[in-house]
Order: sequence, then structure tokens, then C-alpha cells
Amino acid sequence: MLTRRRFVQSTALAGAALLVGFRFDGRWAAADDVFAPNAFVRIAPDNTVTIIGKHIEFGQGSSTGLAAILAEELDADWSQIRVEAAPASTERYKNLLLGVQGTGGSTAMANSWDQLRRAGATARAMLVEAAAREWSVPVSEITVDRGVVSHAPSGRRATFGELAPKAATLTPPAQVTLKDPKDFKLIGQRLPRLDTTAKTDGSAKFTLDFAEPGMLTALIARPPRFGATVKAFDAIGSRRVKGVTQVVQVPSGVAVVATSFWAARKGREALRVTWDESRAERRGSDDLYAAYRLLARRPGTPARHQGDTAGALRGAAKVLEAVYEFPYLAHAPMEPLDAVVRIGADGCDLWAGSQIPTIDQQVVARTVGLPADKVRVHTMLAGGSFGRRGTPDGDVAGEAASVAKAIGADKPVKLVWTREDDIQGGKYRPLYVHRLRGGVDAQGNIIGWEHRIVGQSIVTGTPFESALLKNGVDDTSVEGARNIPYDIPSITVELHTTKVGVPVLSWRSVGSTHTAYSTETFLDELAHAAGRDPLEVRRALLAKHPRHLATLDLAAAKAGWGEPLPGGRARGVAVHESFNSVVAQVAEVSLRPDGLPKVERVVCAVDCGTAINPDVVRSQMEGGIGFGLAAALWSEITLVHGRVQQRNFDGYRPLRINDMPAVEVHIVPSGAAPTGVGEPGVPPIAPAVANALFQLTGQRVRRLPFARLAPEGTRTA
Repeated sequence: MLTRRRFVQSTALAGAALLVGFRFDGRWAAADDVFAPNAFVRIAPDNTVTIIGKHIEFGQGSSTGLAAILAEELDADWSQIRVEAAPASTERYKNLLLGVQGTGGSTAMANSWDQLRRAGATARAMLVEAAAREWSVPVSEITVDRGVVSHAPSGRRATFGELAPKAATLTPPAQVTLKDPKDFKLIGQRLPRLDTTAKTDGSAKFTLDFAEPGMLTALIARPPRFGATVKAFDAIGSRRVKGVTQVVQVPSGVAVVATSFWAARKGREALRVTWDESRAERRGSDDLYAAYRLLARRPGTPARHQGDTAGALRGAAKVLEAVYEFPYLAHAPMEPLDAVVRIGADGCDLWAGSQIPTIDQQVVARTVGLPADKVRVHTMLAGGSFGRRGTPDGDVAGEAASVAKAIGADKPVKLVWTREDDIQGGKYRPLYVHRLRGGVDAQGNIIGWEHRIVGQSIVTGTPFESALLKNGVDDTSVEGARNIPYDIPSITVELHTTKVGVPVLSWRSVGSTHTAYSTETFLDELAHAAGRDPLEVRRALLAKHPRHLATLDLAAAKAGWGEPLPGGRARGVAVHESFNSVVAQVAEVSLRPDGLPKVERVVCAVDCGTAINPDVVRSQMEGGIGFGLAAALWSEITLVHGRVQQRNFDGYRPLRINDMPAVEVHIVPSGAAPTGVGEPGVPPIAPAVANALFQLTGQRVRRLPFARLAPEGTRTA
């Protein structure tokens, strides 16, 4: 999951959005009878409207959202809309907020909003012009509705498909007028998702489904400790497995190539590899926690300095301190990682759920020794990502290319990571330790706030380092802490960035995965110490942030904050901003027999600007709550002497259906441009549950997951 607002490199819509990549006459290359006024839409004589989606669809609903934006300004009928993935072309399809062609940071709708509205309005204007010329009538007398162009005075009507050949001969207008939002017919409505039918009837094709004649399958034996390398290997046993065709060394390990997945797996099991672990990471989780706790007691690199925090704490009537610990977390998308590469005489093809085509194309090109424009990226549907497919080093695509190059055959090779491969040898949300100190005065006001964060950087050594690491501070480590909205007179936020040999990566909602928990639970602690209602404390501190306050008030009202609950239940609240969206959640919690919290109900309010498709917004909030609950309740990656202990979903437990609470989502009405929804539902859920648990039991949880509360062997299913 890429970040950040600092990545705004270009929002010059007229150039970057619509004209780059056009033919010299202003139109995108297409068949003679197909109308393609720009790089984002094609209209065929059969009346189908194809939207070219520059953002991958991996379950988050981006294809439906992108289509709705463009179709709204086009005045198309929803039934005629299709979406296909854009080819790799940074110039034409870059994310205007990230500067590369890629999906991440909950930016798909935000960066496409004006761009696709203008693309749709341009196509509409050209269809209207084509009709006006065909019928010899003024443009002002023509209307468009649900894919039909009409001239009421003469009774003439034509479909988009009928006008497409004529419109294809016209030059796009330099300026277009966008709709007034009050006239929207699609945006803001519950539109059927465009990928639902194919995913329901099984016709949807993921990389795991992809096959070509003669295709081989490869699995790679990777080192059991991060940083180790191949010293030697014995492939005699592997080559005896029926179906194994080659065993080759590649940069990340030893690849076993076979005619089927099962043969490749059996061949890898028979492989014997000796690893050079001289540079391997050998520390375990407990070693890192201990080292991080020591660092958290020392001043770090300043990320925010406001007022006199030290003085405020010295003069406070009460001072509280809390240390929070957060484990490594795996992404564990439902479709395991995979990619297909074929090196041919005319270039190289990559088929993958490519989250960042720019990087994957460049990595494959370097690996096989071709210019980037000779690598054709075919973006497939992907079964989830949560950040895992958005790697700055293009690891999966690069590995597939390295195997294809090593075997030297003009055959497609599918690289597959098994679930065990990814959980034991993938990339993780970093392990973090937070130390907070806060002071309240005699009147119960919070007057000082000191926050120290210790953990690895996810951007150091990546192409994004220059944009996201400034003055020694990785923005992704402190987001959600440096920018807390609460009106506290003195605030200090500091960071210690550690060097550990465990590979780390953005994880759904990035820094806010841990900063929301520490800030929102610690604020509750201060409210309790002051004898004040935690909701009222937040409301008072958010007076200068009306967007946060309105979202918090909506969630609290819908949850019935202050109203009696059944015995054995309690409420907790949290509010957090991430990816320019504000989400507040109220959790109702009871206790399970093993002492763990059972989340009965979650009321969620979200301000995400214009809700393009409210149903998708609700789905993303619900999904984010489930995803965040899994991490809060059960999930953790632990290392012992540098080795990951979990292997599959038995040890790295996801949320089960009986763990999922009843969820209701309320969207704050807004006419502002869209902001993120894919990630912002995650951060508030864990602190809301923790705060409810305290109300129920008086117990604070400062090390996640909650499963650690239950004695070993007593946790119920």
C-alpha cells in the first residue's frame, strides 16, 4: 500500500490526464469504427462502453468506482459499461498522487476523480457534436440520457454505438463543462458491482487461474532465516520427481520448475539446500521488544514539537505512562502470490495481479535484460493484497522473470508462492513499541503529551525514500501520531528507526495500524484518570476540527452512547483520520468464556468526501473492521532465533465468521472530492474494542493481539 500526500507530483489534468498518449490528432489509437477520444474510454458500434481502469481490482471495488465516475459525465447507461485493465504505461496511466502507475494509499478514487470526469465529459461532448452535425441541429438542443443522444424538436435519437464512427473523426474539445453534483444520476447511488457476476459464476480469471499451452510451474526454496543465501544445493531427489523439468538457482533461492504445481511442490520437498547464514537475522521477537523498550526511554528524532511538553508534564497534577507493543503482521491475501512470465523473440509478457505496474515492468525488464517498453504487463484480477502486492522491489514479478530467464525456454512460467511461503518468508507490517506519557491538570484537562515510537522504516532503501523520509523521520512510521487532531497545548512526537533484517512493507492502513491504537487508548486512559467521559473529552479536544467532530458525533448518536446496555456489555469509542478520511467507531463488547473480548456490534461513521458508491463504501468499512479485528484479536508473526513460527491459517489466525460482529455504517454527507475508503476502516476498531474492554473489566491491553489475555490452551474457537 503506497502512501502519501507528499507524493503529489502532478495534477495537471489537461496534459497528464487526457492528452498524454494520444495520437497527434488528439485521439487514442483504436479500430476505425471504435470511438476512443482518450486513453480511458472506448465506445464500439455494438454500443458497449469500455472503461480502461488504471487501478487494479483486487476486491476493493475500484473497477466499479472508476466506471461510475466516467459514466456519470458520459451519461451512459450502466448496463452498457465494461471495464478492462490498463496496460503498463506510466505516462498515460500514472496515479496522479503517487507519480507511478499503481494502486495504493487509498488513492484510486481520489486521484481519478477530476481526471475521469473530464474524460467522460470529453467523450460526451464529441458524441453530441457528432449528432449535431449528422442532424444539422444546434448542440444546445441535444440531450443525453442513459446512453441515448436525443433531439426533442425533431424526435431524432441515436445510441452511442451508432454515433461512435462519426465521433471518432472529430477532434476533442480543449475545454469541457462538468456536471453540477445535484445532477448526478450514478454517483452516490448503489450501483451493481461490475465484477460480481464473473466472481459468482467462476468465470473471473485470477493469475492462479491463468494457463497457456506448455506452461510450467515454479516454486522457490527460500532461506529459513532472512538474509541467508544459497551455499550449495543437491537436486538429485528433485529431478527424480515425475514432472520436474529443471532446478535452477535464482537470487532469492532455488527454483524447482515442473509441469504442474504438485510436481513442483514434491520436487521442492525433495530438494536439499545448504544455507549460508553468516549475514542472517537471528534475533527473535522477544529480543526486539526488549531492545525497543530501551530505545523508547531515550529521546528520538523529533517528528513534532509543540509547546513545552517537558514543562507541562512536570507541572501536571497527574502523569500517566504507557508502553504499547505491536507484533509483525502478515498480509495473507486469500489468493497466494503468483505471476506468469514468458520471454519471447518479440519481448516479454507478465501476467499478474500487478499493484504497481510501473515497478513490476521495470524490475522484469532489468531481470531479463530488455528495455521496459518491451515488457508487456497484463494486469489480472487479484484475490486481495492489503499492501502485499505493492512491493517497491517488485519481488514476485522479479522472481518469476528470474526463473524464466534461468530456464532459457520460450515457455510461460508461473511462479506460485504457497500460503506457507508468504507467511514464513514474505514481508510484514513492522514490529513497533510505543511509549506515551501524558499529563492532566487539576481541572482534568490534558496539558502535555509525549509520544515515542520505535520500529523499522518501510521506505528506507526504496524508490519512495526521498519523498517519504525527511529529516530522519519516515512519515509512514509517525502518521496518525504526528498529526493527532486533539487540541493539547504541548505535544512531542519522536521516532527511533531501527535496522532489522526482517523485510517489512506497507500493511493495510500503514502507520495508522499502530498509531491509532496507542493514541486512542491512551487518550481513554487520560480521560479515566481525569474522571471524565471519554466521548466528551474527545468532543472538547476536537472543537477546531469540525470534520472529526461531526463524524464522532454521528457514530456516538447512532450507537446510543450513554444509553443503558444489557448486563455484561460495554462500549468503547475511537476516531481516527487516515488517507484524508475520518472514521469513528463505537464497539459493543462482551466477554467470552476464555476472557477474550467478544465484539457484538460496531457502529461506524465515515467522512470520505463524495461517496461514489455508498454500497462499496459500506463494504470497505465492514471489510476494514473485520481485517482490523483479526489483527487485534488473533494475528501475530513471532520470530524465535530469526525463524518465523507461523506457517498457515492454523497458526496465523484470520477472523472467523463467528468472530464478526454486527456492523452498521453511516456515511457523513459531503460534497467534497472523494477521499480514501480502502484502509481507513481498519485503524479505529482495535482501540474501540480495547476501550470497551476496559469499561467492562478494568483491564488495559498494551500488547497485541488480545489473544495473549487468555491462558494458553483455554482459547475457544
